[in-house]
Amino acid sequence: MRLWVLLVLLVTSLVWAQRPPADAEDKALNEALAEAGNSQIDFVRALENHLAKYPDSPKKPEIERALVKAAIELKDEKRVVLYGEHVLDREPGDPQILDHVVRALLANDNRDNSERALKYAKRYVQQMTSLRQQTPPTGFAKGDWLMEVNRGGARAMVLEARATGNVGKPEEALVLAQKSYQEFPTAEGAREIAKWLIKLERESEAIPYLADAFTVVDSHNTDAARTQDRIRIGEIYKKLHGSEQGLGDLILESYDRTTALLAEQKLLARASDPNNQVASLMDFTLDGVNGDQLRLASLKGKTIIFDFWATWCGPCRVQHPLYEQVKRRFEGNPGVTFLSINTDEERELVSQFLRENHWSNAVYFENGLSRMLRITSIPTTIIVDRHGEIASRMNGFAPERFVDLLTERIQQTLKD
Repeated sequence: MRLWVLLVLLVTSLVWAQRPPADAEDKALNEALAEAGNSQIDFVRALENHLAKYPDSPKKPEIERALVKAAIELKDEKRVVLYGEHVLDREPGDPQILDHVVRALLANDNRDNSERALKYAKRYVQQMTSLRQQTPPTGFAKGDWLMEVNRGGARAMVLEARATGNVGKPEEALVLAQKSYQEFPTAEGAREIAKWLIKLERESEAIPYLADAFTVVDSHNTDAARTQDRIRIGEIYKKLHGSEQGLGDLILESYDRTTALLAEQKLLARASDPNNQVASLMDFTLDGVNGDQLRLASLKGKTIIFDFWATWCGPCRVQHPLYEQVKRRFEGNPGVTFLSINTDEERELVSQFLRENHWSNAVYFENGLSRMLRITSIPTTIIVDRHGEIASRMNGFAPERFVDLLTERIQQTLKD
């Protein structure tokens, strides 16, 4: 489902959450959204017209947040800035809004825009720094999350460097850009270092960074940007050396250097997370609620039943005693293991939940396993056979049949 459709649903739900449902403003907004139909721009205009008619609407914060998200998808920089700044004046904002607002403000070197951008860029850096201390969202392995946060932090620092330089502080901008590249080597970071070195008339030092921008493997490094890097390298190199002789060797050295830097980042992530880049289910390591760790490789040769649940999931609570019934049917079979896998993002809630509900079974956090197994709803039950292959998947459950159905599927897996 596209983002703008989600936005329509979001705003519509906000309308119906108000009371009374027959309020004149609610009715007007419902009619405007209905008339907008499936058109993104008409959706935006409907919300703008509504705010013009009801400037003191209690829904204004939510509507402006929806407007900035829609503007981001439409690549409408003017509206991104307009509504983005309204949102950011009221709340911290999220990294996506901060990133797009700052980039839109820095679309030119206007000093006033850059001063505003600098304020938001610093907030962006602070947010990315705080994310490093947070538990990865459900579906993210710790290493993958750390890589994404480091990359995001580097992007935020590049924007802070750009805004800093634009307000007349090129030396500080260079230091920030270098710090960004040390945080995570990106083409954008290398390009920013080169930019401020050139501004400071240190062109010979800029050449290796332009080469890095040209060679670094980066999903944001477009062909157009790389083409401009190649042209700029050639221009400066010929200016300093009279020809491009030797430039090819410099670019090859840059390729080796950036490849090594990215490999080092992956190794660091791997060191912090045993599941980083794990390709096989049975190579996963799960963190226990009580602090212990479980390597699934230690269960090879057994049939494993994974129960994916969360503290906020009502059906999961209903299903729990049914699981216990099935476990009792196989408690004498050493070849069958049941694993309770929690998917809460707020992990600190889990221990208290287990105590309050008197759940005595061992519980493990999903650690990115739900992404690998493509868990899209809970409760979900996954049965893995003794060869480490998925033998059965049960999304949700029917209370009256669950015990017998799960028992039958386990027995069938044991036979197979």
